[in-house]
Amino acid sequence: AGHPLHPLTVIFPIAFLAAALGSDVGYWLTHDFFWARASLWLIGLGLGLGLVAAGTGLSDFLKIERVRKRTAGWVHLILNVSILVLSLVNFLLRLGDAESRILPWGLLISLLVGTLTSASGWFGAELSYRHKIGVVGAGSRRYP
Repeated sequence: AGHPLHPLTVIFPIAFLAAALGSDVGYWLTHDFFWARASLWLIGLGLGLGLVAAGTGLSDFLKIERVRKRTAGWVHLILNVSILVLSLVNFLLRLGDAESRILPWGLLISLLVGTLTSASGWFGAELSYRHKIGVVGAGSRRYP
């Protein structure tokens, strides 16, 4: 329909994974099981919706040659795959026992995921704003 889907699909995975880091910190400070369960759900939702975002992003990566020609495109891809793999590890680590696995490894993985997500967002914005990937130019009616 002439509109990029990838930017629309990343909002919730980013929010859920960032909130998981927050709930891990909440557990660290309070040791309340509520935060452990919240983290497990948030990571699961972030991972599931992250796979949807990865599908749209990979589609753009494969269809738009200008993305593959940019270092930012490759870094963005590698960071996002790393985020998904780490989120899967974090989810599986907690699956049987959400509470005992948060400290220290769950919290550290969530912190790493948060850091990588920020870096990936930087490179995604680099593609959009600097290289005009997915931006319809003046007078143009066609995406990309």
